[in-house]
Amino acid sequence: MRESQYKAFYDRVGLDNGWDFSRMKCETEGAAWDFYGEISRRCRPDDLLLDIGTGGGEALLELADAARLLVGVEQSTGMMQTAAANLAASGKHNVRILQMDARELQFPDGFFNIVSCRHAPFDEYETFRVLADGGVFLTQQVSEGDKRNLVQAFGREQERQPDGTLMNRYLDGLEQAGFRNVRCEQYDADEYYATAEDLVFLLKHAPIIPDFGRDAEDFVILDRFVQEYRTDRGIVTNSKRFMIMADK
Repeated sequence: MRESQYKAFYDRVGLDNGWDFSRMKCETEGAAWDFYGEISRRCRPDDLLLDIGTGGGEALLELADAARLLVGVEQSTGMMQTAAANLAASGKHNVRILQMDARELQFPDGFFNIVSCRHAPFDEYETFRVLADGGVFLTQQVSEGDKRNLVQAFGREQERQPDGTLMNRYLDGLEQAGFRNVRCEQYDADEYYATAEDLVFLLKHAPIIPDFGRDAEDFVILDRFVQEYRTDRGIVTNSKRFMIMADK
């Protein structure tokens, strides 16, 4: 998708659902880490944490007790409306969620001890600038090899780069920005969706198949996919992720 298409997609999805997939019944086998568990484990009580691309703030609010101040930034207006409602309902007083472009972070140099970013774009130089000396940046991203069988079934893979393109771009960019000890882990796990309805929810709320549902043929393709990939555990596809950790 082009940037304008992503913006329209996340505005629509953000207003409808935020970044909350808890209602979807899915089991994952082979995931090597829990990203926000990794963030929580590194937080100290007096730390300041920045979460880039925080969506509806669902994960950030779960971390509220791990640090002194947690700030989420999100560019999508739709996501921000959901985030505001989630924040108000949480009763957490040490969490802030701001509408902001990750390419122009409006914070002082060296302000945060930890910066996280899950499944969202970030700017390597801006991230380096707002991170304190001795701080750590962690990002989890979706690899191009994610949901291989779904993408092949729909035949809309012309915009996908070769697997590893994004990972290598970020690894190089972080080193050029000045980060040290840049390291990376990957996993390619199996995902089992309980029902076809769970798959429909995923495809309508994540940018996997461009314009999913735009015509009736999409649901014919999905039905064939479900029949082919149904197992005793559910409808199987894959979840391919990489996580980069970098120190300042």
